Formats: sequence, C-alpha cells, structure tokens
Amino acid sequence: MDLGINGNTALITGGASGIGLATARAFAAEGCSLVLWDLSPNVASVAQEIADQYGVSVSSSVVDIVDQGTIDSAMQEIVATGRSLDHLVHCAAIGSGKFGFPFTNLRPADWGTTLQVNIQGMVNIAHAVTPHFVQRKLGTFVFLASVAGQIGSQTDPPYSASKAANINFAQCMAKDLAPHNIRVNTVCPGMVQTPLNQSVWQAWYHSAPDDEKLSYEEWAAIKIKNVVPLGRWQTCDDIAAMIVFLSSLRAAQVTGQTINVDGGFVMHW
Repeated sequence: MDLGINGNTALITGGASGIGLATARAFAAEGCSLVLWDLSPNVASVAQEIADQYGVSVSSSVVDIVDQGTIDSAMQEIVATGRSLDHLVHCAAIGSGKFGFPFTNLRPADWGTTLQVNIQGMVNIAHAVTPHFVQRKLGTFVFLASVAGQIGSQTDPPYSASKAANINFAQCMAKDLAPHNIRVNTVCPGMVQTPLNQSVWQAWYHSAPDDEKLSYEEWAAIKIKNVVPLGRWQTCDDIAAMIVFLSSLRAAQVTGQTINVDGGFVMHW
C-alpha cells in the first residue's frame, strides 16, 4: 500500500530507542527524511545508522523536552536548514519508577517528575511545532500514550494519570487545529517489551514479598495471559506501523482519535 509520504520529513522525540526508534525506521522505510530528538547522546549514532541503512537524510539533536531552551534551539536548527516538517511523533516519556498499588504506597513528591516530563513535555513540543504546521496549513501529530491512560492502571498512578492527560490534550489540539488541515491522534500501546515496561516490573519486584517474587518473563507471561485477549506481546514495530499509518494520506480523515495497539487489552463497550 502506498502511504503517500515518500519524501516527507518526520520529527520524532525519543527517537534513539524503543518505540521511537522503531517509528524512525518505519518512516525511513517509506522514504521519509527524519529529525530525531532524544535526551540520550546516542541519538547521533542512531541517526547515522538509519541514514546508512535506508539512504535517507537523518539529522539529530540532544533535546530535553522539559527544557524549552533546548527545544527552541533544535527548532531553530531545523528552520535554518530550510527544511519543512510534515509529521511530529512524540514518544519521549518516563515512568515514576515506583510501584503504586495502592497509590498510598507513593508520596506526593513521587509524582512531580513524571507529570513534568510526560505532560509539560508534551505541551512544550506541541507549542514548538504547531506554529510551523499552521504556517504551512499542513501537518500531523501522533502522540504516544498508553492503555494505562484509559483504564487507571494501578501499577504506576503518576504514569497512568499523565497518559490520560496526553490523550485529553491531543483531543483539544485536534479540535483547535482541524481548521488548519492539521491532524492529531494518539496511539496507546498495551504490553510492549521496552525499558519502561521492565521498570514497572522492577518496581513491583522490589516491593513484593520474597516468596512471591517472579522474574520479568514470569511476571509478564502471567499478565499477558490474564489481560491480553490475543495472548501475546505487542512489539515496537506493531506500534510504529500504526503511527506511520495515522501520519499518512491513507488516514487523511482520521483526527482526534485514540487508537489502541494492545492485543485487545482495552475494549470499549
């Protein structure tokens, strides 16, 4: 299927690893140029690797999404090159690193960093990129949220709350930006083997009684069996495929939607 995005340019936050990296590769496979932003200094070597593998232009910047100065500088670099952005995919996020079941296991101070990165970080990125898209009367946003933002996952309440905020703000954006021919959607992964998913297990493991501790593989297998109807992991590539589709001309009538790639984890009646 021709997605109609060959020659476009996609900016991806969190592009050096996990779902962000898989998304970068998926766009590159469609012939898109890339701009990768990540807090990790490895983003430059990742960008070069993708450029070499796919033969597309890939630039990168070390960007802290809660530092407006680094965001503004990175946007100025893009503008200075005369490049136009067509797509923004925001994957950068963190978990609290705490096991929050019940939520009273946490202290109010455990919430701040997660909310700052996951909510304010999204807001910062939206404000930085929107004027560029509005000027062009063209553009797509896809924000990576989580099924945890829809079901109130008890394992990490700060993360769950932040992902619910991401979904809600994306809908606000979709309404505001539709007159400018800009589409905004959210993709919610279910169970994906990423460092973030492993950190949830790690937080549980540290708080579990010794006679109840399970390896990551055992813990995940039980969870998948209990909550995922298809009974298997979702992969970073599964999520990336949906993100690229939603960014493409094939989804030209899709905006303000929350799409779950979760093996049936969340079903709305």
